[in-house]
This record gives sequence, C-alpha cells and structure tokens, in this order.
Amino acid sequence: MRFLRRSLLGLFLTSLAIGLLAIAASIVLSALQSRWAEEEITRAPRERVFTAEVVTVQPQSVDPILTAFGDVRSRRTLELRAPAQGTIIELADAFEDGGEVQAGQILLRIDPAEAQSSRDVAATDLREGEADVREADRALSLALEDVVGAQVQADLQVRALARQRDLFDRGLGSAAAVEAAELNVASSNQSVLSKRQSLAQAEAAVDQATTALERGQIALLEAERLLQETELHAEFSGVLSEVSIVAGRLVNRNEQVARLFDPDALEVSFRVSTTQHSRLLDDQGLLPSLPVEVLLDVLGVDLTVPGVLTRESGSVEAGQSGRLLFARLDETRGFRNGDFVTVRLQESPLSDVIVLPSTALNADNQVLVLADEDRLEEIVVTLLRRQGDDVIVRNPQLFGREVVVARTPVLGAGIKVNPLRASDAETAEVVAETVTLDPERRARLIAYVESNTFIPSDVKERMLQQLGEDEVPTRMVSRLEARMGS
Repeated sequence: MRFLRRSLLGLFLTSLAIGLLAIAASIVLSALQSRWAEEEITRAPRERVFTAEVVTVQPQSVDPILTAFGDVRSRRTLELRAPAQGTIIELADAFEDGGEVQAGQILLRIDPAEAQSSRDVAATDLREGEADVREADRALSLALEDVVGAQVQADLQVRALARQRDLFDRGLGSAAAVEAAELNVASSNQSVLSKRQSLAQAEAAVDQATTALERGQIALLEAERLLQETELHAEFSGVLSEVSIVAGRLVNRNEQVARLFDPDALEVSFRVSTTQHSRLLDDQGLLPSLPVEVLLDVLGVDLTVPGVLTRESGSVEAGQSGRLLFARLDETRGFRNGDFVTVRLQESPLSDVIVLPSTALNADNQVLVLADEDRLEEIVVTLLRRQGDDVIVRNPQLFGREVVVARTPVLGAGIKVNPLRASDAETAEVVAETVTLDPERRARLIAYVESNTFIPSDVKERMLQQLGEDEVPTRMVSRLEARMGS
C-alpha cells in the first residue's frame, strides 16, 4: 500500500510540473509575439517572375488565304408554273422533292377537255371559212363572165347604131330607127356598169372570205397552243424541289408548282468586305478569274472541290455591305443546292512578313518581345492580315527576336519572365491527329454512319473506309460521337 501511495503521489507531482512548464512557455511566447508586433520588420522585396511561351521570328514570304462563307446554288434554276387552269389528271413518277427528270419529259398533264373542245370548234370554223372562200371564188367567176357577156352585147349595139346611121345618111333609114339604136346602146352600157358593180362586190366577198379564213387559221393555232399548254415539259435535265401539288388538285394559271435546278451546274455565292475585294482586283481594276477552294464539313469529313471566281454582283443590296462574289464549282460530287460552305481564295504573296498567333497581338497592334535580362518590351507592328487563328504582321525590328506567343493580363513591358521555348522537350505538346479504336467503339460508329440517311452516298463510303482503317482521324470520331450523344 505504501508503494502504491508513493507512486500516485509521484505521478501527480510530475503532471503538475508539466502543466506549470506549459503555462510558462505560453506566457513567454505571448510576450515574444507582443514584442515582435511592436517592432518594424523590414524584409527585402522579392520580384515575381512569370512564365511565358516565346518563339523566335524570322522574315518569310506568305501567300495569304482569304476565307469567307457562302451558299451553294445552281446556276440553272427554273420556276415551274402551271401553264393553264384546270385539274391535274397525271403526274410524272419523278414529280416529287428530289426527283430527277430528263429534258423534254412530261412532268404533269392538266385536264384537256375544255382546250380540246375549243380546238375542235376552231377547226370547224376553219372548214366553214374554207367553204366560204370557195363559194366567193365561184361567185367571182360568174360575175366576171356576166361582165364579159354584157360588154359583148354593148359592142353589138354600138355596131347596130353605126349601121342605122349609115342607112339614114344614104336615105334608106329613118330617124326613129336611129334613136331606137341609140337607146339600145345606152341600155347596154348601163348593163355593163351594173355587171361591173356585181364583179366588184364578188371581189370584196372573196377578200372578206379570205380574211375570215386567216382568222380561222389563227384561232386554230391558238387553240392548238392552249391544248399543248395542258402539258408541262422539263426544259432541261435536273432535280425537282419545292413540289407543292398532287394529282387531282385544281391549279390556277401561272401558279408555281415546283422548282427545277441543274445539280451539275453549281456555284457558290459569298460576301467579302470592301477592303478584301480591293485586294483581289488586278492592275486594271477588274476581278480576275482566281482559283478558289470550296470546303464542306460533313460530320468531320471535309469535302473539298476546286472552283473559279467568275463574277461579282453589280449592286449592293439594301442593308448589306461589302461585295457579293460568285465562283463556279468544277466538281459537284457531294454538294447540294443550299449547302453552307467555306470558300478560300489565295491572294497575292507578301514578302518580309511575320506570322504570329492572334493571341500575341493586342488591340493597339503591339507585341511583347524578350529583351535583356529576360524582361519584356512592347513593339508596335503593322497588321496586314488576319488569317484564322493567326495574324500576318510586318516590322523589321522583330527579325531574329523572341516574341511572346500568348499575352495575358499579368504580362507587360518591363516584366521579367521565364521564357518557355517550343524547342524544350519537356514542354512540347503533341496533339494526336489520329486515334486507334477498339472493336466495340468502331462497330458503334460504323453502325451510326450506315443508318444515317442525311449523309451523301459518296461521303458515307469515304467515312466507312476511314473507319475501317487502323488509325482513324480524331476530328471525325469526335464529331460522330457528338452527334450520337456519347
């Protein structure tokens, strides 16, 4: 018991001593902190150094690429309108959106009953006119013979009068006989005049009948034309769109029923700024036939076809700016009327210029250059072009110097930086352009492409071929999976 009592007393005294030591240490620390707070501690400031990616620039010759966006459209587009009024009784099998028709093919037929009836009436009137002409010709012949007969009788009466006068002069005739002969001559002359009037009337009747016949012929031609207009033919081979009718519908004359365009005669219209347009003109101020590149992005697969710049719009539409240009496509495979495409034109080359990322340039056209002791310096450059994510600038002072690739709000003139150069192996960042697919992922992508009905057949074949290879473009895989919702 005595041993236990002494052990507890020793433990108590040890704990008490430790507690007193802790209290003493706390008091001493508090006193030191109060003293330190009252004193002014002067420490030497330390400069902050930032990391910046730099690149050494050299003069080079660059062929600037003018990039614009436009719409594909057909150079041969025709509005199909109903040539006559009536009920549609027949439609071509291909008369539907996307239907392909051939030149001269009958697209639709309107009920021709009324036009056929008008044509038959006009034909009957023409035959009646021909009969009237024949009758007038016969009447003219008879009138002409009557005039000849009357003239013969008049000549006989004249000779009879001459005989009576001769007898009277020799004393063998009488005055009454001479007067009777004179009356007969006057009567025969009157008869000749009457017959000539009848001949003139017969000639006028012939002219009237001939005029009526010509009118009948014109009416028949008009009726036949109206009968032919009950059929609508394709003026050229092409594809139909905006079809708005079905068989059995009643249409009005000149009503639009569809549009016909030639899919093999495509062009792209795109708008550029006035400054860009002025850079495309030649020495004579004319727009040359420059080669263009038309790009269509289809689920990560770029369809690229060449073209030629052909013309520009003659006026600027209200509310628009810049210039509207047109380029003819040399190839049309995979392109459709109305596609939104990217157009690239190559401008005249620029020499002694520098290509930098657009992030290296600020709003005042200044770049940061690495100077002595790794400090930054601002230099003003001349901005020549903006091309995608890059800018083309010119300033001989930059040749051979290191320029900051990406400006940040903390970087400015006089700031010391730790230059990060692209040649450093530790900082080289490689972005894989292709990816290797596992069998399940590849099968899922192939099934999606095969079931997609909006992809053109030639583009689909190309995509399936790429998906079957060992290395597949990363961009195409990303676009497809984004569309699939994965």
